[in-house]
Amino acid sequence: MANDNPLWGAPRIHGEMLKLGFDISEATIQRYMPRRPQRTSRQRWKTFLKNHSAQIVSVDFLVVPTITFKLLYVLVFLSHDRRRIIHFNVTAHPTAQWSAQHLRNACCDQEPPRFLIRDRDTKVGEAFAETVSALGMDPILTAYRSPWQNGYCERLIGSIRRECLDHLIIMNESHLRGILQSYIRYYNTQRTHLGIEKDSPEPREVQASGKIDKVAVVNGLHHYYFRRAA
Repeated sequence: MANDNPLWGAPRIHGEMLKLGFDISEATIQRYMPRRPQRTSRQRWKTFLKNHSAQIVSVDFLVVPTITFKLLYVLVFLSHDRRRIIHFNVTAHPTAQWSAQHLRNACCDQEPPRFLIRDRDTKVGEAFAETVSALGMDPILTAYRSPWQNGYCERLIGSIRRECLDHLIIMNESHLRGILQSYIRYYNTQRTHLGIEKDSPEPREVQASGKIDKVAVVNGLHHYYFRRAA
């Protein structure tokens, strides 16, 4: 009972035990309570992310070299609730004004989230910060050299690299944009995620009948499996 309800103390558990017909003292309950780390008054970062996931969007940049060694910058916005990529774009010359415009684009079709997590990169500078405030969001800046504080977005960037970009040679900006559009469509609608009970960000129905078929996606790097109606 203590493991199921970590917020309960001995008096609360003792009351439940009495209701279940056990004639036992509160002191005995206290003796067998599992030891837990001492709580602090401040909410832990992981707890904050979990409790407010429906109200959090995180943003970060991904740097991609082309075949001519030109660097391209990919800006991605990730909704924590369903791990859904809500917006992205590519540029060779990122500025705070460019980033701010794409923040507005990311929020144009939905209610702006309450919190926006970002790092201290100058590519999301003063103009970006002003746009965050104008949209009514609370900015949360991660500490220097602490990518784990923006862990969901960092994991997304790792997935984009491992599952897509590490296997392709990028020719130019338009080529990268097309590749990412294909991958993000797969990521949002077909790829399963451990963090959301092995569902897709845009939920997939379970198909239990019909012949199994497959379609190659993301230039054949992945396949989407489904059942055809009989």
